[in-house]
Amino acid sequence: MTGLPDHPPEASSTWFQKQQAAGRRSRRIIIGCIVGVLLIIIVAATVGGVLAAKNKKNDSEDASPSHNTVNQTNPNDPSTFVKDPNLHQSFYGLAYTPEGSQMPQCGNKLADVITDIQLMSQLTKRIRLYGADCNQTELVLEAIKRTKVDMTVWIGNYPVATDNNAAYIRQRDILKKAIENYGTDYIGGVTVGNEFMLNYVIENGAAVADSPIGDQGADLLISDINDTRDMLSAMNLDKKLPVGTADAGSYFNKKVLETVDYGMANVHPWFANVSVEASAAWTAEFFRQNNVEVAAALANRPQMYIAETGWPTQSSDAGNANNGASPASIEGFQTFIDTFVCQANQNGTGYFFFEFSDEPWKDAQFGGVEGWWGLFNKDRTLKNVTIPDCLAP
Repeated sequence: MTGLPDHPPEASSTWFQKQQAAGRRSRRIIIGCIVGVLLIIIVAATVGGVLAAKNKKNDSEDASPSHNTVNQTNPNDPSTFVKDPNLHQSFYGLAYTPEGSQMPQCGNKLADVITDIQLMSQLTKRIRLYGADCNQTELVLEAIKRTKVDMTVWIGNYPVATDNNAAYIRQRDILKKAIENYGTDYIGGVTVGNEFMLNYVIENGAAVADSPIGDQGADLLISDINDTRDMLSAMNLDKKLPVGTADAGSYFNKKVLETVDYGMANVHPWFANVSVEASAAWTAEFFRQNNVEVAAALANRPQMYIAETGWPTQSSDAGNANNGASPASIEGFQTFIDTFVCQANQNGTGYFFFEFSDEPWKDAQFGGVEGWWGLFNKDRTLKNVTIPDCLAP
Protein backbone atom coordinates (compact mmCIF):
# COMPACT_ATOMS: atom_id res chain seq x y z
CA MET A 1 0.00 0.00 0.00
CA THR A 2 1.52 3.29 -1.12
CA GLY A 3 -0.95 5.68 0.50
CA LEU A 4 -2.08 6.79 -2.98
CA PRO A 5 -4.99 5.14 -4.75
CA ASP A 6 -4.76 2.69 -7.60
CA HIS A 7 -7.32 4.13 -9.98
CA PRO A 8 -8.04 4.54 -13.67
CA PRO A 9 -6.12 7.13 -15.77
CA GLU A 10 -8.91 9.68 -15.72
CA ALA A 11 -8.67 9.88 -11.95
CA SER A 12 -4.90 10.14 -11.55
CA SER A 13 -4.05 13.78 -12.16
CA THR A 14 -5.43 15.56 -9.12
CA TRP A 15 -6.37 12.99 -6.48
CA PHE A 16 -3.41 13.78 -4.22
CA GLN A 17 -3.87 17.52 -4.63
CA LYS A 18 -7.57 17.20 -3.73
CA GLN A 19 -6.65 15.11 -0.67
CA GLN A 20 -4.20 17.83 0.38
CA ALA A 21 -6.85 20.50 -0.14
CA ALA A 22 -9.31 18.49 1.95
CA GLY A 23 -6.69 18.25 4.67
CA ARG A 24 -6.08 21.99 4.62
CA ARG A 25 -9.82 22.65 4.85
CA SER A 26 -10.05 20.27 7.82
CA ARG A 27 -7.16 22.02 9.53
CA ARG A 28 -8.78 25.44 9.05
CA ILE A 29 -11.92 24.12 10.69
CA ILE A 30 -9.88 22.63 13.52
CA ILE A 31 -7.80 25.78 14.10
CA GLY A 32 -10.94 27.90 14.23
CA CYS A 33 -12.46 25.53 16.72
CA ILE A 34 -9.37 25.55 18.93
CA VAL A 35 -9.26 29.36 19.03
CA GLY A 36 -12.94 29.48 19.86
CA VAL A 37 -12.52 26.93 22.63
CA LEU A 38 -9.58 28.77 24.18
CA LEU A 39 -11.53 32.02 24.19
CA ILE A 40 -14.75 30.70 25.68
CA ILE A 41 -13.88 27.49 27.52
CA ILE A 42 -15.48 28.58 30.78
CA VAL A 43 -18.57 29.85 29.04
CA ALA A 44 -18.76 26.71 26.92
CA ALA A 45 -18.70 24.53 30.01
CA THR A 46 -21.56 26.52 31.50
CA VAL A 47 -23.54 26.45 28.27
CA GLY A 48 -22.95 22.70 28.00
CA GLY A 49 -24.52 22.21 31.39
CA VAL A 50 -27.47 24.36 30.46
CA LEU A 51 -27.96 22.49 27.19
CA ALA A 52 -27.79 19.14 28.91
CA ALA A 53 -30.47 20.19 31.35
CA LYS A 54 -32.55 21.78 28.63
CA ASN A 55 -32.51 18.72 26.43
CA LYS A 56 -34.01 16.63 29.22
CA LYS A 57 -37.03 18.90 29.45
CA ASN A 58 -40.16 18.09 27.58
CA ASP A 59 -40.81 21.73 26.75
CA SER A 60 -42.44 23.30 23.70
CA GLU A 61 -39.19 23.74 21.76
CA ASP A 62 -38.32 20.06 22.18
CA ALA A 63 -41.78 18.92 21.11
CA SER A 64 -42.21 21.17 18.07
CA PRO A 65 -39.72 20.82 15.19
CA SER A 66 -38.67 24.18 13.75
CA HIS A 67 -38.95 22.79 10.21
CA ASN A 68 -42.41 21.58 9.25
CA THR A 69 -41.21 18.77 6.96
CA VAL A 70 -42.60 15.84 8.96
CA ASN A 71 -46.20 15.40 10.07
CA GLN A 72 -47.11 13.77 13.38
CA THR A 73 -50.54 12.35 14.15
CA ASN A 74 -49.87 13.35 17.76
CA PRO A 75 -47.93 16.63 17.89
CA ASN A 76 -46.65 15.75 21.37
CA ASP A 77 -45.33 12.31 20.39
CA PRO A 78 -42.46 12.24 17.85
CA SER A 79 -42.95 8.50 17.35
CA THR A 80 -46.26 9.12 15.55
CA PHE A 81 -44.67 10.70 12.49
CA VAL A 82 -46.21 9.95 9.10
CA LYS A 83 -44.00 8.10 6.62
CA ASP A 84 -43.16 9.69 3.27
CA PRO A 85 -43.88 7.31 0.35
CA ASN A 86 -40.99 8.87 -1.58
CA LEU A 87 -38.48 7.60 0.98
CA HIS A 88 -37.22 4.02 1.11
CA GLN A 89 -34.91 2.35 3.61
CA SER A 90 -32.37 1.70 0.87
CA PHE A 91 -29.17 3.11 2.37
CA TYR A 92 -26.85 1.05 4.54
CA GLY A 93 -26.01 4.20 6.48
CA LEU A 94 -25.87 8.00 6.32
CA ALA A 95 -23.20 10.48 7.41
CA TYR A 96 -24.76 13.06 9.69
CA THR A 97 -23.85 16.19 11.61
CA PRO A 98 -26.71 17.94 13.42
CA GLU A 99 -27.17 21.50 12.24
CA GLY A 100 -25.42 23.97 14.56
CA SER A 101 -22.91 21.50 16.02
CA GLN A 102 -19.78 23.58 15.34
CA MET A 103 -17.85 25.13 18.19
CA PRO A 104 -18.10 27.71 19.59
CA GLN A 105 -21.61 28.65 18.45
CA CYS A 106 -23.32 25.34 19.32
CA GLY A 107 -26.77 26.26 18.02
CA ASN A 108 -28.17 22.76 17.57
CA LYS A 109 -31.66 21.94 18.89
CA LEU A 110 -33.29 18.71 19.95
CA ALA A 111 -36.41 19.58 17.93
CA ASP A 112 -34.39 19.73 14.71
CA VAL A 113 -32.51 16.52 15.50
CA ILE A 114 -35.83 14.77 16.09
CA THR A 115 -36.97 15.87 12.63
CA ASP A 116 -33.70 14.63 11.14
CA ILE A 117 -34.03 11.23 12.82
CA GLN A 118 -37.64 10.93 11.65
CA LEU A 119 -36.48 11.53 8.07
CA MET A 120 -33.29 9.45 8.19
CA SER A 121 -35.04 6.48 9.77
CA GLN A 122 -37.07 6.19 6.57
CA LEU A 123 -33.84 5.86 4.59
CA THR A 124 -31.52 3.80 6.81
CA LYS A 125 -31.03 2.03 10.13
CA ARG A 126 -27.54 3.46 10.66
CA ILE A 127 -25.89 6.87 10.99
CA ARG A 128 -22.40 8.04 11.89
CA LEU A 129 -21.36 11.16 13.76
CA TYR A 130 -18.01 12.93 13.44
CA GLY A 131 -17.51 14.42 16.90
CA ALA A 132 -19.14 14.98 20.26
CA ASP A 133 -19.03 18.76 20.79
CA CYS A 134 -22.17 20.83 21.33
CA ASN A 135 -23.96 17.96 23.08
CA GLN A 136 -24.71 16.34 19.71
CA THR A 137 -24.32 12.76 20.97
CA GLU A 138 -27.01 13.11 23.61
CA LEU A 139 -29.26 15.03 21.23
CA VAL A 140 -29.12 12.17 18.72
CA LEU A 141 -29.63 9.46 21.35
CA GLU A 142 -32.54 11.35 22.87
CA ALA A 143 -34.10 11.81 19.42
CA ILE A 144 -33.82 8.08 18.71
CA LYS A 145 -35.40 7.34 22.08
CA ARG A 146 -38.32 9.70 21.52
CA THR A 147 -39.03 8.65 17.93
CA LYS A 148 -38.74 4.95 18.85
CA VAL A 149 -37.11 4.14 15.51
CA ASP A 150 -34.77 1.29 14.67
CA MET A 151 -31.53 3.28 14.47
CA THR A 152 -27.92 2.59 15.42
CA VAL A 153 -25.40 5.43 15.67
CA TRP A 154 -21.61 5.27 15.51
CA ILE A 155 -20.62 8.05 17.89
CA GLY A 156 -17.42 10.03 17.33
CA ASN A 157 -14.50 11.81 18.94
CA TYR A 158 -12.63 14.32 16.74
CA PRO A 159 -9.13 14.69 18.24
CA VAL A 160 -6.61 17.31 17.12
CA ALA A 161 -2.88 16.67 16.91
CA THR A 162 -1.81 20.20 17.89
CA ASP A 163 -3.89 21.10 20.97
CA ASN A 164 -2.19 19.04 23.69
CA ASN A 165 -5.10 16.57 23.40
CA ALA A 166 -7.66 19.07 24.71
CA ALA A 167 -10.29 18.29 22.05
CA TYR A 168 -9.97 14.55 22.59
CA ILE A 169 -10.29 14.76 26.39
CA ARG A 170 -13.23 17.16 26.18
CA GLN A 171 -15.12 14.90 23.80
CA ARG A 172 -14.16 11.72 25.63
CA ASP A 173 -15.81 13.03 28.78
CA ILE A 174 -18.91 14.10 26.81
CA LEU A 175 -19.18 10.62 25.29
CA LYS A 176 -18.73 8.96 28.68
CA LYS A 177 -21.61 10.98 30.09
CA ALA A 178 -23.81 10.21 27.08
CA ILE A 179 -23.16 6.47 27.43
CA GLU A 180 -23.88 6.64 31.15
CA ASN A 181 -27.17 8.44 30.50
CA TYR A 182 -28.42 6.40 27.54
CA GLY A 183 -26.64 3.06 27.67
CA THR A 184 -25.44 1.25 24.57
CA ASP A 185 -28.65 0.02 22.93
CA TYR A 186 -28.47 2.62 20.14
CA ILE A 187 -24.66 2.70 19.74
CA GLY A 188 -22.78 0.68 17.13
CA GLY A 189 -19.26 1.82 17.94
CA VAL A 190 -16.99 4.64 19.09
CA THR A 191 -14.97 6.26 16.29
CA VAL A 192 -11.78 7.99 17.46
CA GLY A 193 -10.37 10.31 14.82
CA ASN A 194 -11.68 11.73 11.57
CA GLU A 195 -9.00 12.23 8.90
CA PHE A 196 -6.48 12.51 11.73
CA MET A 197 -3.75 10.75 9.73
CA LEU A 198 -4.50 12.69 6.54
CA ASN A 199 -4.15 15.98 8.41
CA TYR A 200 -1.05 14.91 10.34
CA VAL A 201 0.80 13.58 7.32
CA ILE A 202 0.12 16.63 5.16
CA GLU A 203 0.79 19.12 7.97
CA ASN A 204 4.20 17.55 8.54
CA GLY A 205 5.25 17.48 4.90
CA ALA A 206 4.88 13.79 4.13
CA ALA A 207 2.84 12.05 1.45
CA VAL A 208 2.30 8.57 2.84
CA ALA A 209 0.66 7.40 6.07
CA ASP A 210 2.94 4.37 6.40
CA SER A 211 6.12 6.40 6.87
CA PRO A 212 8.25 7.61 9.81
CA ILE A 213 6.23 10.82 9.99
CA GLY A 214 3.00 8.89 9.61
CA ASP A 215 4.02 6.59 12.45
CA GLN A 216 4.54 9.64 14.69
CA GLY A 217 0.96 10.68 14.04
CA ALA A 218 -0.18 7.10 14.48
CA ASP A 219 1.35 6.98 17.96
CA LEU A 220 -0.72 10.02 18.98
CA LEU A 221 -3.92 8.55 17.58
CA ILE A 222 -3.28 5.10 19.04
CA SER A 223 -2.83 6.68 22.46
CA ASP A 224 -6.32 8.15 22.19
CA ILE A 225 -7.77 4.90 20.87
CA ASN A 226 -6.28 2.98 23.80
CA ASP A 227 -7.51 5.62 26.24
CA THR A 228 -11.02 5.19 24.85
CA ARG A 229 -10.72 1.44 25.33
CA ASP A 230 -9.62 2.05 28.93
CA MET A 231 -12.67 4.28 29.48
CA LEU A 232 -15.01 1.61 28.13
CA SER A 233 -13.26 -1.08 30.14
CA ALA A 234 -13.77 0.92 33.34
CA MET A 235 -17.48 1.05 32.40
CA ASN A 236 -17.50 -2.73 31.75
CA LEU A 237 -18.30 -2.03 28.10
CA ASP A 238 -15.02 -2.99 26.42
CA LYS A 239 -16.55 -6.24 25.13
CA LYS A 240 -19.74 -4.54 23.98
CA LEU A 241 -18.68 -1.42 22.09
CA PRO A 242 -16.11 -1.69 19.27
CA VAL A 243 -13.61 1.13 18.82
CA GLY A 244 -12.52 2.34 15.39
CA THR A 245 -11.22 5.28 13.39
CA ALA A 246 -12.16 7.14 10.20
CA ASP A 247 -9.76 8.54 7.60
CA ALA A 248 -9.24 9.28 3.95
CA GLY A 249 -9.23 6.02 2.05
CA SER A 250 -5.59 6.36 0.99
CA TYR A 251 -4.27 7.56 4.36
CA PHE A 252 -4.77 4.67 6.75
CA ASN A 253 -1.69 3.81 8.79
CA LYS A 254 -1.06 0.09 9.32
CA LYS A 255 -0.18 0.53 13.01
CA VAL A 256 -3.50 2.29 13.57
CA LEU A 257 -5.47 -0.39 11.74
CA GLU A 258 -3.81 -3.04 13.88
CA THR A 259 -5.22 -1.27 16.96
CA VAL A 260 -8.88 -0.84 16.00
CA ASP A 261 -11.96 -3.03 15.63
CA TYR A 262 -13.12 -1.18 12.53
CA GLY A 263 -12.03 1.45 10.05
CA MET A 264 -14.13 3.93 8.08
CA ALA A 265 -12.70 5.12 4.76
CA ASN A 266 -13.66 8.28 2.86
CA VAL A 267 -13.83 7.27 -0.82
CA HIS A 268 -14.87 10.16 -3.09
CA PRO A 269 -14.82 9.66 -6.86
CA TRP A 270 -15.54 13.38 -7.33
CA PHE A 271 -12.18 14.33 -5.81
CA ALA A 272 -10.44 11.62 -7.86
CA ASN A 273 -11.69 13.28 -11.08
CA VAL A 274 -13.71 10.19 -12.04
CA SER A 275 -16.71 10.57 -14.34
CA VAL A 276 -20.05 10.06 -12.66
CA GLU A 277 -20.82 7.11 -14.94
CA ALA A 278 -17.68 5.30 -13.73
CA SER A 279 -17.89 6.46 -10.11
CA ALA A 280 -19.80 3.58 -8.52
CA ALA A 281 -17.47 0.95 -9.97
CA TRP A 282 -14.39 3.04 -9.13
CA THR A 283 -15.55 3.48 -5.53
CA ALA A 284 -16.11 -0.25 -5.06
CA GLU A 285 -12.75 -1.17 -6.58
CA PHE A 286 -10.79 1.48 -4.70
CA PHE A 287 -12.34 0.44 -1.41
CA ARG A 288 -11.66 -3.24 -2.07
CA GLN A 289 -8.02 -2.80 -3.04
CA ASN A 290 -6.92 -0.08 -0.63
CA ASN A 291 -9.00 -0.78 2.46
CA VAL A 292 -10.76 -4.17 2.56
CA GLU A 293 -7.81 -6.24 1.32
CA VAL A 294 -5.31 -4.32 3.45
CA ALA A 295 -7.39 -4.86 6.60
CA ALA A 296 -8.00 -8.53 5.78
CA ALA A 297 -4.23 -9.14 5.73
CA LEU A 298 -3.82 -7.94 9.34
CA ALA A 299 -4.01 -10.30 12.29
CA ASN A 300 -6.92 -8.43 13.91
CA ARG A 301 -8.87 -8.15 10.60
CA PRO A 302 -10.72 -4.90 11.38
CA GLN A 303 -14.14 -4.46 9.81
CA MET A 304 -13.97 -1.85 7.06
CA TYR A 305 -16.73 0.56 6.08
CA ILE A 306 -16.96 3.37 3.56
CA ALA A 307 -17.28 6.42 5.82
CA GLU A 308 -18.19 8.85 3.04
CA THR A 309 -19.09 8.58 -0.60
CA GLY A 310 -21.47 10.57 -2.76
CA TRP A 311 -21.76 13.23 -5.44
CA PRO A 312 -22.25 17.02 -5.13
CA THR A 313 -25.42 18.50 -6.58
CA GLN A 314 -23.99 21.94 -7.37
CA SER A 315 -21.09 24.33 -6.87
CA SER A 316 -21.14 27.88 -5.55
CA ASP A 317 -18.60 28.97 -8.15
CA ALA A 318 -17.97 28.12 -11.78
CA GLY A 319 -14.39 27.02 -11.15
CA ASN A 320 -15.46 24.01 -9.13
CA ALA A 321 -18.61 23.15 -11.07
CA ASN A 322 -16.88 20.26 -12.88
CA ASN A 323 -14.30 17.79 -11.60
CA GLY A 324 -12.75 17.46 -15.03
CA ALA A 325 -14.93 14.52 -16.01
CA SER A 326 -18.48 15.35 -14.93
CA PRO A 327 -20.36 18.32 -13.46
CA ALA A 328 -21.75 18.74 -9.98
CA SER A 329 -25.46 18.34 -10.60
CA ILE A 330 -28.72 16.75 -9.52
CA GLU A 331 -28.50 14.53 -12.58
CA GLY A 332 -25.04 13.33 -11.57
CA PHE A 333 -26.21 12.76 -8.01
CA GLN A 334 -29.09 10.65 -9.33
CA THR A 335 -26.76 8.64 -11.53
CA PHE A 336 -24.45 7.91 -8.63
CA ILE A 337 -27.14 6.71 -6.23
CA ASP A 338 -28.76 4.68 -9.01
CA THR A 339 -25.51 2.87 -9.78
CA PHE A 340 -24.02 2.61 -6.28
CA VAL A 341 -26.65 2.12 -3.56
CA CYS A 342 -28.42 -1.12 -4.50
CA GLN A 343 -25.25 -2.66 -5.91
CA ALA A 344 -23.34 -1.95 -2.69
CA ASN A 345 -26.19 -3.47 -0.68
CA GLN A 346 -26.07 -6.62 -2.80
CA ASN A 347 -22.28 -6.84 -2.45
CA GLY A 348 -22.43 -6.59 1.33
CA THR A 349 -20.53 -3.30 1.48
CA GLY A 350 -21.02 -1.29 4.66
CA TYR A 351 -21.16 2.39 3.70
CA PHE A 352 -22.35 5.71 5.07
CA PHE A 353 -23.64 7.84 2.23
CA PHE A 354 -22.42 11.44 2.33
CA GLU A 355 -24.64 13.03 3.44
CA PHE A 356 -28.05 13.65 5.02
CA SER A 357 -28.48 17.33 4.11
CA ASP A 358 -26.60 20.30 2.68
CA GLU A 359 -24.44 22.22 5.16
CA PRO A 360 -24.58 26.02 4.62
CA TRP A 361 -21.69 26.71 7.00
CA LYS A 362 -19.33 24.77 4.73
CA ASP A 363 -20.51 26.68 1.69
CA ALA A 364 -20.06 30.00 3.50
CA GLN A 365 -16.54 29.11 4.62
CA PHE A 366 -15.16 27.20 1.65
CA GLY A 367 -17.47 27.68 -1.35
CA GLY A 368 -17.22 25.34 -4.31
CA VAL A 369 -18.99 22.01 -3.80
CA GLU A 370 -18.29 21.80 -0.08
CA GLY A 371 -21.81 22.49 1.15
CA TRP A 372 -23.82 20.62 -1.51
CA TRP A 373 -23.68 16.86 -0.90
CA GLY A 374 -26.99 16.28 0.86
CA LEU A 375 -29.94 14.10 -0.05
CA PHE A 376 -31.98 16.91 1.48
CA ASN A 377 -31.76 20.65 1.07
CA LYS A 378 -30.78 22.75 4.06
CA ASP A 379 -34.48 23.20 4.93
CA ARG A 380 -34.89 19.40 5.17
CA THR A 381 -36.89 19.06 1.98
CA LEU A 382 -35.91 16.20 -0.31
CA LYS A 383 -33.97 17.27 -3.38
CA ASN A 384 -35.39 16.55 -6.81
CA VAL A 385 -34.14 12.97 -6.77
CA THR A 386 -35.72 9.53 -6.74
CA ILE A 387 -34.59 7.31 -3.88
CA PRO A 388 -33.65 3.80 -5.05
CA ASP A 389 -36.13 1.18 -3.88
CA CYS A 390 -34.05 -1.71 -2.60
CA LEU A 391 -33.97 -2.80 1.02
CA ALA A 392 -30.58 -2.29 2.67
CA PRO A 393 -29.27 -5.04 4.98
